[in-house]
Amino acid sequence: MLTFQLTPVPELVTERLVLRQVQRTDADDILYLRSHPQLMHFIPRVRAVNREDALSLIDRFNTLSQANEAINWGITLKGENKVIGVIGYVKMNAAYHRAEVGYMLHDGYHGRGITSEALAVVLRHGFEAYRLHSVEAIIDPANVASEKVLEKSGFVKEGFFREAEYWDGRYLDIAVYSLLTPLRGLQDNGK
Repeated sequence: MLTFQLTPVPELVTERLVLRQVQRTDADDILYLRSHPQLMHFIPRVRAVNREDALSLIDRFNTLSQANEAINWGITLKGENKVIGVIGYVKMNAAYHRAEVGYMLHDGYHGRGITSEALAVVLRHGFEAYRLHSVEAIIDPANVASEKVLEKSGFVKEGFFREAEYWDGRYLDIAVYSLLTPLRGLQDNGK
């Protein structure tokens, strides 16, 4: 079984982005993301209502990292401190060498390839640093934008499950995508 060490949350850098630990000072940015009706449309979670909700979510992110159960990064543009999105391994299963990735991006930054760029560095980090064998993403089948990001990143649709989740008084369909490590030989030797 793998052992995850998720703290301190490492800073991940790409050509345009810096992914960093979400701090309590990011509460207003997190509130915007988690309270926005369109951004939360495909995410079956309680929407944030106020700054306290955002602070509670940030504390949860950091508690999960400290417990080595999940890790989330705030997405920022290089040279700017504003969190324009979040991305991370929202569930990690050490026994199966598998994690579930999740992400969301501020609506003012859609269509610029930011999510794909952030996802690429998070996947590389997961395969190299955490020695993951596979990563899954669970999305609403109607979320075409997320489907495109996943397919562009090499994910394969593994399944479609009708009414597999129950949220807010209704049953929801889900689509499951996965990506196997491109480092298979390294993974097998690293047991």
